[in-house]
Amino acid sequence: MDSTPAGEDGSMPGSRAIQATVALDGDGTVIAQARHLAADFLTRVRAEHGLSVSLRAVDLTQLVVSELVTNARKYAPGPVLLDLRIDGGRVVIEVWDSDPVLPVARAADAGRVGQHGLEIVMAVAHGFQAQREVVGKRITARPGRRPRQRHLSSPAAVVAGATRQ
Repeated sequence: MDSTPAGEDGSMPGSRAIQATVALDGDGTVIAQARHLAADFLTRVRAEHGLSVSLRAVDLTQLVVSELVTNARKYAPGPVLLDLRIDGGRVVIEVWDSDPVLPVARAADAGRVGQHGLEIVMAVAHGFQAQREVVGKRITARPGRRPRQRHLSSPAAVVAGATRQ
């Protein structure tokens, strides 16, 4: 998991994007692998880039990664691409899979067993987007609370845990 050069992602020229992308293929163990990759990514963000990452941020990121990768493995054949990055001090999670059908959150139903993953993601993310790609679809989520307007005298907001120290 290497950082990728900045540019189209809106980062400053000369800086490097904080990003990790991995292809996941195989059995159900890739879901646990994805959770571990997310935690490792945020540990690297903290250690190598000097960003503060809360335990809540790690937990929310792992939860969203787990739900999105689970859905991709369940409904789409073939590999899943997981992309993690920091954008504007916030964690961005993207999951690509080969199924072009966009997910739809189901109405709340206390009697329904399972199929709550998308509801969970939407409840803990301040941003969620599903878009078709040339092949398959890409789901983007930004775990954490919706950003608040900050005053210059207030501490930096920790959204999905990442802020400059």
